[in-house]
Amino acid sequence: MAQVLLFNIRGDKLRRIRMLTFKLGLRCIEVAPEDFSRPLGELCGRADEAVADGADEAPAFGGEMLVMDGLSSAQFHGLLDALRRERAAVALKAVVTESNSRWSAARLYRELSAEHEAMEKLKGKSIHRT
Repeated sequence: MAQVLLFNIRGDKLRRIRMLTFKLGLRCIEVAPEDFSRPLGELCGRADEAVADGADEAPAFGGEMLVMDGLSSAQFHGLLDALRRERAAVALKAVVTESNSRWSAARLYRELSAEHEAMEKLKGKSIHRT
């Protein structure tokens, strides 16, 4: 079943995202902080991907993250559009892939945070040489 994992999302935003995922027929899982060191594949219920890709020395993180698993193209685009429309945007979003399914949620968060920071630095800068 297509599902969305939510990390550190609370309050009204959590309520809105839960309603959006329900309308789209997606399973919505709130991941507890004590599970942030578990592999994404395991969090998604994939027993064959339950072995972590190395130990995670810093499993805790405080920022919001949304991870999608098994969504069709229509569900994926529908969710992203609905998040914008409902003003429930989450800056760090990812899709579970073969490459990252053995990563811990904390590792994915660190990777996404670094990418997000790099993209923010590039905003406003021209990629064309003058």
